[in-house]
Amino acid sequence: MQGTPDPATLADTQAITRQIYNYCRSVDRLDVPLGHGVFHDGSYADFPTYKGTGQGWIDAVCKEHLNFLHHSHQVTNIMIDVDGDSAGSEAYVIANLRQMDGGRLINRMFSARYIDKWSKRDGRWAIDRRDCVVDFSEVSEVTALGHDERSARDSSDPSYGVLKAVK
Repeated sequence: MQGTPDPATLADTQAITRQIYNYCRSVDRLDVPLGHGVFHDGSYADFPTYKGTGQGWIDAVCKEHLNFLHHSHQVTNIMIDVDGDSAGSEAYVIANLRQMDGGRLINRMFSARYIDKWSKRDGRWAIDRRDCVVDFSEVSEVTALGHDERSARDSSDPSYGVLKAVK
């Protein structure tokens, strides 16, 4: 996007950005319905460990995340090009996942990019295709500094009390 975008393009860009954030929220809070809404019916997702429908990916990743104690996905460097009711985006993501392995606390860190093709249907932006490219990853044993007991991977998380739009 070069120059000054028109208000409609800015609104579309913001709607797509919100969907990228919704994806991270859905997998961190294990909110399957929210995650399904990020992908159009018939969408395709290509991850290193999964190839199939976008909504199928949400089902699989939320189930897989039950094997972890904690997980956190952050997105940065979001680039979006909008062309009418189509768009493309690239978003950098850092995902940290914690689990016990015997008596050891293990952290798995992934530095990746979500490369997405979007379309706007019936006024809603959602992903038609996501390619997750993992640039590098690592596994390490860590020592926890603590945990806030209010943090939850479901709708009991305190954020659901203030973010009414995603209940």
